[in-house]
Amino acid sequence: MAGTTTSTPRPPFDAGPSFNASAYLVDRHVEAGDGARVALRCDGADTTYAALAALTARAAAAFTALGVRREERVLFLMADTLELAAGILGAMRAGMVAVPVSTMLTAADLGPLLADCRARVVVASADFAAALAAALPASDAVTHLVVSGGARPQVPAGVVLVDWDDALAAGDEAAPGGAPVVAAGDDAGALWLYTSGTTGVPKAAMHRHANIRHVCETYGTQVLGIRRDDRCLSVAKLFFAYGIGNSLFFPLSVGAMAILEPRRPTPATVAERARADRPTVFYAVPAFFAGMLAADLPADTLEGVRIATSAGEALPAALQQRWTARFGVDILDGLGSTEALHIFLSNAPGDIGPGTSGRPVPGYEVEVRTEDGSRAPAGTPGMLFVGGESIATGYWCRTATTRSVFQGRWLATGDTYVEDADGRFTCLGRSNDMIKAGGIWVSPGEVEARLLEHPDVVEAAVVGGVDHDGLERPVAAVVLRDGGTVTGDDLVAFCREGLAHFKAPRAVLVRDTLPRTATGKLQRFKVRALVVEQDPLHAREAAPTGAPVP
Repeated sequence: MAGTTTSTPRPPFDAGPSFNASAYLVDRHVEAGDGARVALRCDGADTTYAALAALTARAAAAFTALGVRREERVLFLMADTLELAAGILGAMRAGMVAVPVSTMLTAADLGPLLADCRARVVVASADFAAALAAALPASDAVTHLVVSGGARPQVPAGVVLVDWDDALAAGDEAAPGGAPVVAAGDDAGALWLYTSGTTGVPKAAMHRHANIRHVCETYGTQVLGIRRDDRCLSVAKLFFAYGIGNSLFFPLSVGAMAILEPRRPTPATVAERARADRPTVFYAVPAFFAGMLAADLPADTLEGVRIATSAGEALPAALQQRWTARFGVDILDGLGSTEALHIFLSNAPGDIGPGTSGRPVPGYEVEVRTEDGSRAPAGTPGMLFVGGESIATGYWCRTATTRSVFQGRWLATGDTYVEDADGRFTCLGRSNDMIKAGGIWVSPGEVEARLLEHPDVVEAAVVGGVDHDGLERPVAAVVLRDGGTVTGDDLVAFCREGLAHFKAPRAVLVRDTLPRTATGKLQRFKVRALVVEQDPLHAREAAPTGAPVP
């Protein structure tokens, strides 16, 4: 039926009522005789599955010794390191809830999250310990700050500062050999992930142990085809949904190796890591793919990579084609969300529709609905809904928002999509991103895709601006490649050559960067604010004939 697509899931892992995601990802490989296989590589140091299982058990014992009880939260503000991976897995092993948060947050940002999640123990890498310590007064629930890497920040009265190694030693004393795996069960809480907050205050999406298994058995196995000999490198970090799936869930679910990169991702650092560790699966976001092209990296930078994936926002076909032509690797663009834990719409190897999000991942139902809630026929835009076993149980302490977003077995994604006659889904933008120009709806994604076809443009964002008549018109903000000389007027003309005139931007702002979240998602509300501030439409209208405009 047009407007609805359902895929049949493969048989689930036979976990029984005591399922624990940590044991599923680590311990079962050791029990199967694969303890000597490399699970994680970080800065050239390898950790086997046996060593990871032991460290995970020690971390679980450490958190228990610090007073954390089952179903209580442990918050992590850490770089992508062995300690973070073991900490997340250790919390889940002990039946606690792991809460990794963005390392790009300031103390002012962290305070509300601490107060919201009410974690008793918080863990930080040395580089982020001061920021976390400064945020501690916002919560009266924190009893211990555990720091990895030797930093000694000042902490408020009532909070105990503990070194990571000392915490492990205390756990060893309380539970020699490490804490046992808790029989959690499918529905027990395992992981909270805060949404990126592009349109409001971040909310914690609550995920069960079963959700982790589901994304591994669906997208990981049936789309990526993740296998034991893979080496996975992700630009996206462990603190958000896309990254934790890429660097922890998928490789560990099959006994493969994850390559962790603690540094902030740049084309140079990722290229260095790729040359050193030779990944076979590479995960990034559209802005990073554009950055790699702009950085003029050698064509063999990703030699050995068999597949790349993209998520976070729609990948324009022009960018996809330029990147693949340069590096010789196909990109599987897909759509996921924090609330769904990972990708539920995706292109697949041998089945790539450039400019589309592909088809539903096996195990998910995807439906486009019109404004009245009915299923949209093929070719008709509407709101995208998804159903599947990895959908979060809701937002922590956000009843009204939970009821509007989580509707029975369906998740309202907030994305406007259209399904074609072949069952592929194409993103038209967020529901509140669509622009009505001259009474006709304009998709920002379509205009951005045209802008990115210009060889001088590496990033583009299109939003609605208001002209002197109070009418909404498309306005673009772009980032040019190094040495790019194209002007705003040139780009307006370029768009008019390839698009219907009503779709072309009326003005183009050239910027050094575009505002993005820690996950690489474009912050359109900040682009809108920039357009309001600079008012390029009025500047264009006021300029005399032949005068320069923004």
